[in-house]
Amino acid sequence: MTTSTPFSLPPQTGIMLCGHGSRNQLAVGEFANLAERLRERLPGIPVEYGYLEFANPVIHLGLDRLREQGVKKVLAVPGMLFAAGHAKNDIPSVLNTYAASHDDFDITYGRELGVDLKMIRAAGERIEEAIATAPDQTIDRHETLLMVVGRGSSDPDANSNVAKVMRMIWEGMGFGWGEVSYSGVTFPLVTPALDHAVKLGYRRIIVFPYFLFTGVLVNRIYAAAEEAQAKFPDVEILNAPYLNDHPLVIDTFVERLDEMLVGQNLMNCAMCKYREQVLGFEAEIGMAQESHHHHVEGVGGGLENCPCGGDCDASCRDEAFCKTHDLPWTPLHSHEPHGDHAHSHSHDHVLLNRKAGHSHDHGDHHHHPYPHANHPLGPVTLPKIQGKLAQSQGNKG
Repeated sequence: MTTSTPFSLPPQTGIMLCGHGSRNQLAVGEFANLAERLRERLPGIPVEYGYLEFANPVIHLGLDRLREQGVKKVLAVPGMLFAAGHAKNDIPSVLNTYAASHDDFDITYGRELGVDLKMIRAAGERIEEAIATAPDQTIDRHETLLMVVGRGSSDPDANSNVAKVMRMIWEGMGFGWGEVSYSGVTFPLVTPALDHAVKLGYRRIIVFPYFLFTGVLVNRIYAAAEEAQAKFPDVEILNAPYLNDHPLVIDTFVERLDEMLVGQNLMNCAMCKYREQVLGFEAEIGMAQESHHHHVEGVGGGLENCPCGGDCDASCRDEAFCKTHDLPWTPLHSHEPHGDHAHSHSHDHVLLNRKAGHSHDHGDHHHHPYPHANHPLGPVTLPKIQGKLAQSQGNKG
């Protein structure tokens, strides 16, 4: 089911879809395809897209394209499921900087996709696709455990949204049990979560990556599930397809655009660790936050001849691998919760509806350490699964 209400914008208004970016060319292609789906849904309206890092075009180039089409008012929507650092800090910083340097050009920033009933229904349909292809059709819902895997963030509000999504799918579809795990930054990671889930005694476990697109992490989630299947052959472990460009996902993006037109594009600041005393994160109230992606904008090109065939497994982050295959190599800063890279930040995830000046002082400020970085069930980025399992793409539907 798709939205039937016609969508119209004032003259000289365009849409900017803002993504994170990936070295995985399949993920980049899926994001570009999402922009094309929006163009199809919104005929006659200029729609462009751009990335924070590791892919082209970067966001400011997408904004340039809109200006070249005569656009003077932009509705910028984050192509992200939940509001953590990228949606709260990095994208607004890029947009603010661009708006401040271009006269007669306004940008309004939308909110993330968030916990939305349309997204829950889209997730349910992806899970149904996995069940339809299950080897053992005698296993019923009450004998099945659902594991929803989120990206993972140092923002507890974003992490808690994954748990809410899992609960709504679990209750809505009637599975016997539900669990949550993450691909990095927080805990539990997928492998220890599966080790725990198997002990609960269910005949089937469905691993559902609550991700918009493929990429290094989705491949590692699928590989971890297949590793668990080999370790626990008496339990059927299924990989469900990620969300991708499901029609209900497109519907949700259109709804976010409509919110901007009526002033309802507000993030959930009531649970924001930078504004309120969130248990365990009290030291981060008022902490300055700003994008740390400017130095890697566009990095990641030139990998068209990589042996991964576009489905990056992050081998290109190894200098020796790049030298062996004559590929460009760029040292990466750490995204781990205890990372030691220094950048100055200023928190700005306010509603963007005006030109705003922005300072870029890359000083000696470090990311605040994640309070549970030594937790035994994480949090580090989900490691690459070595051997045969690492080559598998899993069941992507």
